[in-house]
Amino acid sequence: MDQDQLRKLLAGVKEGEIGIDAAVERMRHMPFEDLGFAKIDHHRALRHGMPEVIFAKGKTPEQVALIAEKLFETGRNLLITRADATTAARVRESIPEAEYFPLSGAMRVWGDRTMRGKGKIAVVCAGTSDIFVAEEAQVTAEVMGNEVYAIHDVGVAGIHRLMNNRERLMEAKVIVCCAGMEGALPSAVGGLVSCPVIAVPTSIGYGASFGGLAALLGMLNSCASNVTVVNIDNGFGAGYVASLINRA
Repeated sequence: MDQDQLRKLLAGVKEGEIGIDAAVERMRHMPFEDLGFAKIDHHRALRHGMPEVIFAKGKTPEQVALIAEKLFETGRNLLITRADATTAARVRESIPEAEYFPLSGAMRVWGDRTMRGKGKIAVVCAGTSDIFVAEEAQVTAEVMGNEVYAIHDVGVAGIHRLMNNRERLMEAKVIVCCAGMEGALPSAVGGLVSCPVIAVPTSIGYGASFGGLAALLGMLNSCASNVTVVNIDNGFGAGYVASLINRA
């Protein structure tokens, strides 16, 4: 339940449209609902302005579906990350309108499309192999109320591709930049723009990339002062923080 929903509920009680017992029933699971295997934080939207997100990896399809059902009872938007096809199918049995993005494993219900961001978010990735992380960032930022556009396959191995998109990069209030290999792209992007750049190292690369560790270290050592870094393959974290920056 977010602030708007709580205000409507209280206004309904004030006007006599909703009985006190009915209002108490709606608020019964605040601040969290205990399912035994999970404690669902229904107050997250009130505290953060964004509802709780389900990380599907490591959970059974039934667990994810039940958590999703409970969250969807109190909100119009829902986000699930790292869901496989089996989990996605199970969730859609209960919530048919849920979209599934198999490349990133993200799922969402985007019922409330109110734009809360004050600018645009650009999601940029170095290579086609990095799109699975970029997609997670884009889906996350969109469902949280932002105008998002993607720029794919503009890595430093062909720097002219990046320069060809300079004007589009300048339109953004915040940029999410995903790259594997040596992780050089965020520094290049950071040197072109004045807005914050959230760098996301991806696990893409050959042996000495150490599953994204080389890109992570390269990004942490960026000489571009507007670059900050999230964890390896953490498109969700980047999209979430980009949304917070875009609301400021």
